[in-house]
Amino acid sequence: MDINQTLENIDSLSFDEKISVLNEIKKTLHQVSPVDDPVDMVLWIKSDLIKANDYNPNRVAPPEMKLLAISIKEDGYTQPIVTYYDSEQELYVVVDGFHRSRVGKEILEIRKRLNEYLPIVVIEKEIGDRMASTIRHNRARGTHNVDLMSNIVAELHQMGKSDNWIAKHLGMDADEVLRLKQITGIADLFKDRSFSQSWEICDGVNNE
Repeated sequence: MDINQTLENIDSLSFDEKISVLNEIKKTLHQVSPVDDPVDMVLWIKSDLIKANDYNPNRVAPPEMKLLAISIKEDGYTQPIVTYYDSEQELYVVVDGFHRSRVGKEILEIRKRLNEYLPIVVIEKEIGDRMASTIRHNRARGTHNVDLMSNIVAELHQMGKSDNWIAKHLGMDADEVLRLKQITGIADLFKDRSFSQSWEICDGVNNE
């Protein structure tokens, strides 16, 4: 194979054609790669084919969101968006990187630079495992909304996941899982508080 000729042929294509060909080359190379990790195959996908999931408990404050936009403007995308391919909808559902995808969809300068494309990797997991993946990504770098966290624990429980499974895959201990299950429906009382390692029994006396 003449690499130079191949490069010349690719260089003569339109932007969209180049992306399509390069994506196929990446997929082919990944098949023979000794590394099976998702990051071994970063694809560029049209942003309108990427949709948010409906369970992400992570929230980014406006200042941090602004900083993320500046970072992507100045440095480009240094991390791909983690997705799952939904074959029924023919869409890529975000597992991690929702805010990175928002920046790429909402900031005109970035949209123009990337011609409406975003970098993604794809993982193949069922919904419970994808929810766990999202939580792990979030917990590794920040905080998330207690209301949504308790709802996710409840959903996983309803899927038949045991407390041990939830604790293991979400990076929690058993007490934390129990507390999140118990506060479902009354999470506003706990939203801005940190939890101790165990419950304290109160005798009704105000100790403040």
